[in-house]
Amino acid sequence: MSAYQTLEARFARLDALEGAMGVLHWDAEVMMPSGSMPVRAEQLSELARLAHQQMTAPDMLELLTQAEEETGLDPWQQANLREMRHQYLHANAVPETLVAALSKATTTCEHVWREARKERDYPKFAAYFAEVLKLVQEAAAAKADAFGLSAYDALLDSYDPGMRIAIIQQLFAPLEAQLPQMIQQAVDQRSADRPELLSTSVPIETQTALGLELMQALGFDFTRGRIDTSAHPFCGGVPGDIRLTTRYTEDDPFESLYAVLHETGHALYESGLPEAWRQQPVGKARGMSLHESQSLFIEMQLCRDASFIHYLAPKLRTHYGIQVSDEEILTALHHVERSLIRVNADELTYPLHILLRTKLEQALLDGSLPIADLPTVWDDEMERLLGIRPDHVGNGCLQDTHWPGGAIGYFPTYTVGAMIAAQLKQALARDVPDWATQAAAGEFTGITGWLQTHVHAHGSRYTTPELVEAATGAPLSPEPYLQHLRARYIAL
Repeated sequence: MSAYQTLEARFARLDALEGAMGVLHWDAEVMMPSGSMPVRAEQLSELARLAHQQMTAPDMLELLTQAEEETGLDPWQQANLREMRHQYLHANAVPETLVAALSKATTTCEHVWREARKERDYPKFAAYFAEVLKLVQEAAAAKADAFGLSAYDALLDSYDPGMRIAIIQQLFAPLEAQLPQMIQQAVDQRSADRPELLSTSVPIETQTALGLELMQALGFDFTRGRIDTSAHPFCGGVPGDIRLTTRYTEDDPFESLYAVLHETGHALYESGLPEAWRQQPVGKARGMSLHESQSLFIEMQLCRDASFIHYLAPKLRTHYGIQVSDEEILTALHHVERSLIRVNADELTYPLHILLRTKLEQALLDGSLPIADLPTVWDDEMERLLGIRPDHVGNGCLQDTHWPGGAIGYFPTYTVGAMIAAQLKQALARDVPDWATQAAAGEFTGITGWLQTHVHAHGSRYTTPELVEAATGAPLSPEPYLQHLRARYIAL
């Protein structure tokens, strides 16, 4: 075999290992007995070690260099080789022992986090998070040296290749400048009371049935995936075996419903990736900003639009037994309220939750924010940005699974993804002028098909900026996002 063919075979084996880890992670969150955590931590640690060995084999650099000198590679193969080298550089920067230690520490810390959040016991969490943060700092420093980047940029690049904090600051600055005033305008224009519709009590089995129906309507393939419950909604597994989760509250059925729709957006992206390249780096999702753009396109751009509500309203009357008009549903779903929990935040206030986490995780990483001070600093920043203060750590710095899982550098991708989603929506409206009519009729193949053609089918062949510009005709900008927010929440 040629050097390139040898690399393809190795990365196919690596894909199988990573897929097994993905399903084991899902099982740990959904099915695994709590007492089995030490066994699972050892399993995942050993698989992480094996995957790292595959990626950093002694001859890997030589194979990459030889493959890059080969002629006759087509554009997909050339892009695949580029992605192989990028993954190799990230993996080779971190020693195998550190990879295994980090896997074990995060698996343990995530388990402790679930208990600590429920018990509102920050010291219990902090004792384990200290080890996770120390190991993340070591990994970030190693990657920073290898790539010639700052530690935080090196972590950003792990989740979103090419992303840098300078780019994020440029994209986020207009949000920090404009959102507080927009939020105040929206709050002034609306009733301060939470709409009763959002607090309707609905049995969990009823919520589940509606969620399944909407997933199927949007194109989720239940022969190649499933949905379960977990402490924090997520999309896991692998293309061809996709595992979604949500969480249910009887007194807030819309929380679960829109979590299902959000995760379905992730799943549609994964299932729409180029099948011929699924075992190769070029066939993977481009990065987490683009991944979040797909979940937020479905959840926010599509499923909170008046056209989708026209389709949804009869189903709510049938499943939930509530007699409400389209307008009443829209009023409830477009309610703006300063709230503590990120995953429950409305679309207008959500970016400020991300600005908070982006700032604090940089400080945690560089050591300027001691772990012991995190609850107080979190509460202070929440009060500064949103004007509210958490009543306990479960509603404050312990609400997310990302940091116990070692995912520092991930949070900015949510809001960058929201920006991409808004820009894609403008392009969809240009290319498919009757998209709203289709959505109102429950016909979504034209919409999801447009996403498949312009986003999903490209995998990682293009960089995120290249893909966004190709799909929309313009570089990524915060302005379409701000236009969308003004139109939905301010221009009543």
